[in-house]
Amino acid sequence: MKLRPAVVAAFALSLCLPLAFAQRPRRPRPPSGPPPHNPNAAKPYPQGDPALGAPIVTHHSVTINGHTLQYTATAGTLPIYTVVNHQREFEARMFFVAYTLDHHGSGPDRRPLTFSYNGGPGAASVYVHIGGFGPYRVAMNTNGTMPPPPFHMVVNQQTWLPFTDMVFVDAIGTGYSRAASPAMLRRASGVQGDIAAFGAFIQQYLLQYNRISSPLFLAGESYGTFRSAGLAGYLDSHGIALNGVMLLSSVLNLQTISYAPGNDLPYVLYLPSLATIAWYHHKLSPRMEKEPVSEVAHQAEQWALHGYQQDLDEGDQLQGAARQAAIAKMAHFTGLSPRFLDDFNLRVNTWNFMTQLLRGQKLIIGRLDARITGFNRTPGNQFPDFDPSDAMTGPPFTQMFLQYVRNDLGYKSSIVYYTLGGGIDRWNWQTRGGFGGGYADTSKMLESAFAKNHYLHLFVGEGYYDLATPFFEAQYSIKHLFLPPAEQKNITVAHLQVGHMIYLKRATRIQLQQDAQRFIANAAAQ
Repeated sequence: MKLRPAVVAAFALSLCLPLAFAQRPRRPRPPSGPPPHNPNAAKPYPQGDPALGAPIVTHHSVTINGHTLQYTATAGTLPIYTVVNHQREFEARMFFVAYTLDHHGSGPDRRPLTFSYNGGPGAASVYVHIGGFGPYRVAMNTNGTMPPPPFHMVVNQQTWLPFTDMVFVDAIGTGYSRAASPAMLRRASGVQGDIAAFGAFIQQYLLQYNRISSPLFLAGESYGTFRSAGLAGYLDSHGIALNGVMLLSSVLNLQTISYAPGNDLPYVLYLPSLATIAWYHHKLSPRMEKEPVSEVAHQAEQWALHGYQQDLDEGDQLQGAARQAAIAKMAHFTGLSPRFLDDFNLRVNTWNFMTQLLRGQKLIIGRLDARITGFNRTPGNQFPDFDPSDAMTGPPFTQMFLQYVRNDLGYKSSIVYYTLGGGIDRWNWQTRGGFGGGYADTSKMLESAFAKNHYLHLFVGEGYYDLATPFFEAQYSIKHLFLPPAEQKNITVAHLQVGHMIYLKRATRIQLQQDAQRFIANAAAQ
């Protein structure tokens, strides 16, 4: 595995915002029956809606780094069908926006093609679309935070269009994507149904737009990484081989982030993130503050695996001098008081850390980006009133996308655009084959894709200040794919000084664009 610590001094706002796992992760329980239907879920398209007709095609030009690019934008929906009781049934229409470069010199079916999406579950693709990779993006403050309204769009100088065509896809029940019936929405609102729907969309798009021979890539963020791992295995089993998968702010196994009695793994994997965040807020010792964040992360990782994990394994047998030593070591890495750590048996979850790290300043830190601060109505509360980093992305992204898709892309729908939540049913976390022993886990599907396709490449981008998907979790999950050395050489990991949404800050958006261009070129050349 090539570990490329692309440490970029930046300040990006968290991504997925509401994105994947912006919702509080819970330990999945086996379903006792069909999930109850959400009465507020996405309604079908009204008659006359453009989704029921041909996609809207428009032509544009944009100047990127002094070079003018001519491109075609296609906005619309594709029908998705499923097989129920051996009968092919109409399931949904999935909304997408595709950008294809004109006059690029090679045949249209040989240019790299990347399918991109966000997470949630329940997030539309708006964030990676007009925040990260599309030809236009929302203008944010230089530090990645929300500017004062009214908002506006600017040319995205870090768009991926120069080196790959892109298709941004909204999951069923998000954005403008709609299920054909409540039953179909329930099917799509779950791990297996979601993967199957995206797999069907990709198959349909490749056929309809003659892209079967293109080098193919997936670029998902947050829960979109969980989806991508599953899709890699699903597509391979349906005759479609990928060139590369990009996981941005990744989690592949929910056991790694689900706090539950008897499951101490999340505490171990979160510890390095607590250390880097404490370092950022100057809560560590003067000696530690002089170290680069990468070294702080490395030291925390070593203690997490070779000290902290053993201490947690002792349970209530950790007493006396050994307990005091463990408390002192954890205080050293987290900046939290020994008394607090003792009271919580050295097990501090995300919500406790958000409220306790800067409690003396009456501040809380963000979950999606822990560098962002806010305040609780009651400063002593153990739980944050809200996520201050999440709060700064919703309005600009929702408002600007609606203006952009209507005025620039000509797609004018009268239905609600579900940016995050509201359109899906209760999520069904069950995975086929019982992967994860009760916890949802798609890493085995990614492992299967590697086993069957020796040319598959994997890129993992992680933020040091992300409390939604901790960077050490990604390393843990990748190590447990149990790939032979030949396949490990196709894996690249980049650590960046950002939160969940890697691309909101200009410096890290530039770094991510460079990493993506290099990754896609290398993977497509094999």
